[in-house]
Amino acid sequence: MEGYFDRLWPICRSITGNGLRESFNILKELIPLELHEVKSGTEVFDWKVPKEWNIRDAYIITPDGKKIADFAKNNLHVVNYSVPVDKRVEFNELKKHLHFKKEMPNAVPYATTYYKEDWGFCIDYNTYKSLPEKGEYKVVIDSSLHDGSLTYGDILLPGKNEKEILFTSYLCHPSMANNELSGPLALAFLYDELKNRKDRTYTYRFVLAPETIGAICYLHSNLKQLVNNVIGGYIFTCCGDNGPITFKKSREENSATNRVTEHILKHRDDVYNIVPFDPIGSDERQYGSPGVNLPVGTLMRTPFSEYPEYHTSLDNKSLIDFEKLTDFVNHCVQFVDAIELNQKYENQIKYGEPFLSKRNLYEDLSTKRSHSETIKMRMRLLNFLDGSRDLLEICNRYGYSILSVKNEINQLVEHGLLKVRA
Repeated sequence: MEGYFDRLWPICRSITGNGLRESFNILKELIPLELHEVKSGTEVFDWKVPKEWNIRDAYIITPDGKKIADFAKNNLHVVNYSVPVDKRVEFNELKKHLHFKKEMPNAVPYATTYYKEDWGFCIDYNTYKSLPEKGEYKVVIDSSLHDGSLTYGDILLPGKNEKEILFTSYLCHPSMANNELSGPLALAFLYDELKNRKDRTYTYRFVLAPETIGAICYLHSNLKQLVNNVIGGYIFTCCGDNGPITFKKSREENSATNRVTEHILKHRDDVYNIVPFDPIGSDERQYGSPGVNLPVGTLMRTPFSEYPEYHTSLDNKSLIDFEKLTDFVNHCVQFVDAIELNQKYENQIKYGEPFLSKRNLYEDLSTKRSHSETIKMRMRLLNFLDGSRDLLEICNRYGYSILSVKNEINQLVEHGLLKVRA
């Protein structure tokens, strides 16, 4: 993970452009996404794909000859999607185009102007305070806006069932670590974990797109398939710091995603947070929008905007804990295991209790005062799994972790006592 992080970190990404494509090409070494291009001007629901933006250089020369806001040193210095500029200005004009955070005087903030043609620079407040108010400044932004396209990628891991689990993240920010690179890296490494599984029950759909407009483009092109087939899924964002796992629920309270995720988190020793759905945040605004309403939750560690480094130059590699990022992927593997296991099983003995002894599935009670916990679990599963309830409901009833009953379920299936209801 760290090696890929280091390669992706310096690239100036945006919602379109060559930096975005370069980043996709690196990630394709891990996850062989099929890339799609949506032309500028394409109407997607209520939105329109903007012109493609690329940038080569940008800087400010102060009246005393100092070079500041140097894009070559930090690509956050330029307001993302700034139009080309090459002129001399007075301080009173320049300051209208400068962005900083007084409360974080050493940080360079992140700003964009995707849908309004404008330009600007982001600097730390300490630098701003030192700027002379007299004399001319030379301002250069060597960028371009032209009719091009927006890039997104997707790939399917087919399973026995056409019903799908969706995993998605966004790729569109310049050099920020937790808010940009943690999600795509988690997505790519989860794909790597699942690709070699030969017994997948469900089909797994992986989507990587620019935030907001990219998700809208994806939904516009794939809405019918997604609405018909997606039964659960997750958006990955801000998952690389050392905070506890946070799960933001899907829009529908009783979705399988909500039930499975809450169950697994409850049965782990780690601290975790669960928060309700709210259309303020990341791409849950799109996947959980009216008319779409997919059962997709958001997985994070410290939520966006709740850690002070968010959307600043301080969201850098020092904020990333690669062990925690690996653990995040392992959490997701457990969610997959639980989703795969959580079926409606049906007892194949239609009347009466199954005769377990003839199958060597019972114990000799002559020297025992009560059943073992294994036998109790076995009898409870066989009684309540009558095709009307899913496994998670029984596990919650008796306080079992769904992952702890996997071997028992497999054994009862092998003995012909349980079968997944068609």
